[in-house]
Amino acid sequence: MVEAPNGFWAQAQEDPDRTVLTAPDGTPWSAARLHRESNQLVGGLRSAGLREGDAFAVVLPNGAEFVTAYLAALQAGFYMVPVNHHLVAPEIAWIVADSGAKVLIAHERFGAAARAAADEAGLPAGRRFAVGGADGFRPYRELLDGQPADPPAGRTGGWVMNYTSGTTGRPRGIRRPLPGRAPEEQSLGGFLGIFGIRPFDGNVHLVCSPLYHTAVLQFAGAALHLGHPLVVMDKWRPEEMLRLIEAHRCTHTHMVPTQFHRLLALPEETRAAYDVSSLRHAIHGAAPCPDHVKRAMIDWWGGCVEEYYAASEGGGAFATAEDWLKRPGTVGRAWPISELAVFDDDGNRLPPGELGTVYMRMTTGGFTYHRDEDKTRRSRVGDFFTVGDLGYLDEEGYLFLRDRKIDMIISGGVNIYPAEIEAALLTHPGVADAAAFGLPHDDWGEEVKAVVEAAPGHAPGPALAEEILEHCADRLAGYKRPRSVDFVPEMPRDPNGKLYKRRLRERFLPD
Repeated sequence: MVEAPNGFWAQAQEDPDRTVLTAPDGTPWSAARLHRESNQLVGGLRSAGLREGDAFAVVLPNGAEFVTAYLAALQAGFYMVPVNHHLVAPEIAWIVADSGAKVLIAHERFGAAARAAADEAGLPAGRRFAVGGADGFRPYRELLDGQPADPPAGRTGGWVMNYTSGTTGRPRGIRRPLPGRAPEEQSLGGFLGIFGIRPFDGNVHLVCSPLYHTAVLQFAGAALHLGHPLVVMDKWRPEEMLRLIEAHRCTHTHMVPTQFHRLLALPEETRAAYDVSSLRHAIHGAAPCPDHVKRAMIDWWGGCVEEYYAASEGGGAFATAEDWLKRPGTVGRAWPISELAVFDDDGNRLPPGELGTVYMRMTTGGFTYHRDEDKTRRSRVGDFFTVGDLGYLDEEGYLFLRDRKIDMIISGGVNIYPAEIEAALLTHPGVADAAAFGLPHDDWGEEVKAVVEAAPGHAPGPALAEEILEHCADRLAGYKRPRSVDFVPEMPRDPNGKLYKRRLRERFLPD
């Protein structure tokens, strides 16, 4: 086995001509080019006022600029804040302001929303940069041009600061303390060792989901640091994924069950037309995978179909195809760098086989929810944290999930928090009370359903429903918007105001 120098930057200096990234348009990027631009971006961000411990936000599609920003942050002691580019302006503005981002880098494709967000967040005009032409933004190249191509002085480790939904419906930043040492003194790619993925070893990583997702960027970044070239998709299409696997002999990728469902829907002759035998690890997570889908993918792709359980806050569990076939439904056993436990509501640790709240503990360090000490405290039992999932461990330590975070909707592998949708619904004058929840959807896993109690003077019916849906379109990203609105005479609440959401949801479940 070839011993890889620790981290992309050292590898780039040792072998600068190696292709390390194939952009969505097919352009190959050498290690030297990616190294040079990540070094220049550090200089540009420092010139814009960033210092160690500061944050910058990106609203970018998958591509070389996203990876450049990641590499710059991790060697300059910055926090990079990836923003979901499907968000609308007020949602982006919240993240930019809450994170304290001093610079915003956007793509022209999302220019209008990013400009409105920067205005709302009060970000100075001189600290807005865009890839491509976007009104109100300076050209991205201004951050790079004229900056030194050599490694920057004072290199020190940074982090990615992802945002995840909170109990209030507002996203909360997951902030980890900076390591305070050179990036090469950390285990930059060791995370993939959990899945048996080795440095170099002929590996090629396919990025087939948005890099703003925590796991997608973590897998891609770790692969890059282990010497694995990245093949990057911008917009995922099932047949195009098969083509890229064959063309680049891709060996591993991160997926969600919705993608499995779409792949299996391809005509048999299309599926058979591509050679995917190079795949060693098709690792999926982020949402429950129906048993029949999992079995069909194992039948097609074999033992490379593997599963993990984790959260943006940390993880987790891992199950090989063999593990799952022996114990259908399991999401695996604890990673070597984590511990799993199940507690009851009083904080007592439960024995195997007993259902409770799933907690995890990471041996690699902790985190806090940025500017939310209460949420940080409430998610903990000692060194363990939870995201509210219910499950149990068997006698051998395999985890089985029986429910998810209360009320969380998972659509296409993306977590959607109903409180945020309900808050938007309640800003319509025709809405007296509202509830949002997920209903089963063959393709996405779940779709968002809204149920409304109409305000006095507003007649419930198709016209009001259409008004409410249009109202949501201005306030919520597309994937968060309700697909339909139904009306009830009165919301099922107890005298203390508690909404019996599960009872409400059952009314709309298919028979």
